[in-house]
Amino acid sequence: MTADDKGHGRSFIRRDRQVIPGGDSDAAARPVVPPANLAPPPSPAEVAPLSRPAERERVVVPRQERGSQEPSGVNIELREVRKGLKPGDRFLRVVPKQRLFTQEKAGHIEATRLASKPRGPIEQVVGAVKNVVLGSPFASAQAIHERLSKAKGLAILGSDPLSSSAYATEEMLLILVLAGTSALIYSVPIALVIALLLTIVVISYRQTIKAYPNGGGAYIVSQDNLGSAAGTTAAASLMVDYVVLVSVSVAAGVAAITSVVPDLLDYRVEIGVVIIVLMTILNLRGMREAGTVFAAPTYFFIFAVGGTIVIGLVQVVVGDAPGSVLHSAPPQEQIVATEGLTFFLLLRAFSSGSAALTGVEAISNGVPSFKPPESSNARATLTVMAVIAIFLFVGVTYLVSRYGLVPSHDQTVTSQLGRAVLGDNVAYYGFQAATAVVLFLAANTSFNAFPLLSAILARDRYMPRQFTFRGDRLAFSNGIMLLAGMAALLYIAFDGDVNNLIPLYTVGVFVSFTLSQSGMVKHWLKLRESGWRVSLAMNGVGAVATGIVAVIITGTKFTHGAWISIVMMMVLVAIFLLIRRHYAWFAGRIYVDRANLPIGVPTAVSLVSAGDPTRYMPPRDHVIVPVDGVNKISLGAIGMAREMSRMVTAVHLTDDPVHAEGFREEWSQSVPDVPLLVIESPFRAFVAPMIAYIESLERTEPQRITIILPSFVIHHWWERFLHNRDVLRLRPFLKERESVRVVDFPWDEKKDPPDQPPDDATA
Repeated sequence: MTADDKGHGRSFIRRDRQVIPGGDSDAAARPVVPPANLAPPPSPAEVAPLSRPAERERVVVPRQERGSQEPSGVNIELREVRKGLKPGDRFLRVVPKQRLFTQEKAGHIEATRLASKPRGPIEQVVGAVKNVVLGSPFASAQAIHERLSKAKGLAILGSDPLSSSAYATEEMLLILVLAGTSALIYSVPIALVIALLLTIVVISYRQTIKAYPNGGGAYIVSQDNLGSAAGTTAAASLMVDYVVLVSVSVAAGVAAITSVVPDLLDYRVEIGVVIIVLMTILNLRGMREAGTVFAAPTYFFIFAVGGTIVIGLVQVVVGDAPGSVLHSAPPQEQIVATEGLTFFLLLRAFSSGSAALTGVEAISNGVPSFKPPESSNARATLTVMAVIAIFLFVGVTYLVSRYGLVPSHDQTVTSQLGRAVLGDNVAYYGFQAATAVVLFLAANTSFNAFPLLSAILARDRYMPRQFTFRGDRLAFSNGIMLLAGMAALLYIAFDGDVNNLIPLYTVGVFVSFTLSQSGMVKHWLKLRESGWRVSLAMNGVGAVATGIVAVIITGTKFTHGAWISIVMMMVLVAIFLLIRRHYAWFAGRIYVDRANLPIGVPTAVSLVSAGDPTRYMPPRDHVIVPVDGVNKISLGAIGMAREMSRMVTAVHLTDDPVHAEGFREEWSQSVPDVPLLVIESPFRAFVAPMIAYIESLERTEPQRITIILPSFVIHHWWERFLHNRDVLRLRPFLKERESVRVVDFPWDEKKDPPDQPPDDATA
């Protein structure tokens, strides 16, 4: 397009006709970019007038693009042949809605929503169901819009420590009452110690967020500062606690419902499983949408419980409560002691009440989930969460002692408190409904943190790579599904009983607290940044305090069920290490020494020099090879492609354009004679964009199209869970196409010795 043709407001432009240079050398030196047209090509009669030896052609500019300097559609969005006003005139019209690809740059195209639609009847049905249940897919670029404000961040990431006031007090009282109702007077002092511990932990994690503004969970901090053993231990402890958290929160929520409707007690397992399924669906719909749904109930709970506490405090002060400001009320029910009041029993009560601290680290883990500035928003949210959580937990514990409430099998202590303060009326039922809902929503802390931790572990090759995959709504779908399945199984196994599940709780979270704070101590000692002494002191106190509590919880709960959590942690650590070992081994097997490239495969130049002039004949096949890296599998398939034709295009499909550019540079240095086409898939689909690309080539390529599908030969059943073989999903969609030939390239590590095993970091 010349400068004369760039006038504003023009409804059409004139540009030089594109002349495709002849010769196979040109075709082999550049990636083949398809036309972005899935509609049937025009008939020869319509195209004939365009074939006249003219130097200019007329292209219509869409109305919304008139006046722009460079209309976006002139390169690859040419669609339909139209008749002009004068006899014999023909022009090409741009139809944006039919666009399959947009060209980002040379050798880099981006698939549109149309190109990402599912192919095949089964896939289309599944896609339609997902659209109804989860909503339409989000593009990867929308991830920034899925960020959380401080208000939504408090609802999603802070619901667990906020809601724990509904059951932490009762779990503490259940231990104290073993020594008789007279031992309940120790509940308030223990609650104050737990509140002090929560303050220490929150201050420590504020320093962690400051040092790790991109997210500083226990795994990252421990891995960076204490090594892989500490990192995997912290990750395993957190994952176990996240699973238990979902089960405990749902069980506590169901208990709140059955306290109002005792007839539902026999159906608590079924109710809990349904709640877990609903939570899973909400989280699969995306973080921002879940935050919108969860925000109102969370704040209603804060208002309801906070208001009840304020009313109860007023009643205590004015003398309308059974107890006074300084003295507890006589217990409403006398319970005979079954154990002596010992220091060990007090420690057990303290460890059970420490459930109030669970979920505190979620905000530190989820710093990238906040809107900018992420770090300051996360720190502010953590502080507000701590203030509210301490007020609710200490307030509930204090009022329970002033009203002389005792744990009961039929009704939770929180429900008793609501009835005692508000009366048996609409206000009480609203209070109980808010408690039940927020206890269910507390599980959302795990639904946010567990998938993110799984994705980080998968990135570091401690979990299968599939856990880094984002679903249609940009959530880590595989992590969400795994968490839901494990939590449901645990909930069923323990009959949905909070008292049965609590002994498994808090062990892992305090182990992760200790490792995280110890890692921060080493971090400050190593860097010695400005103000490091104050930060060192804060994290040092946090490490000592949480370490002592971790020992107390392990010792007091070990025989009551904590051993199960410890065994689960050990099993997870072993699995992490085995997966990491396999990926390191596999990286060594497919490693290619760049000095040996191309790896023994004759190229067109070497064949010509060897006296084989037939290789100058025009290629009959255009060979397409999907590639994911410079390794033996991809290069072996490229070698096969070179043997079949001199017209070879490597195609790399990705949802990460930054990583793709790095891969392009690596490819151009390693395989300079094979052009690379990057297809960016913003909706994270693989099959549909590849099929759309191949279909577009069918309409424009005179050569036969051959697709080589490189794959890894599986020798053990468990390897299917560790290796992504999505490329093989293309075969059913291609084998029926007459103009496309599909060739498999199965790479077998047993038949190909390694060149040079890389170190573990390369894995």
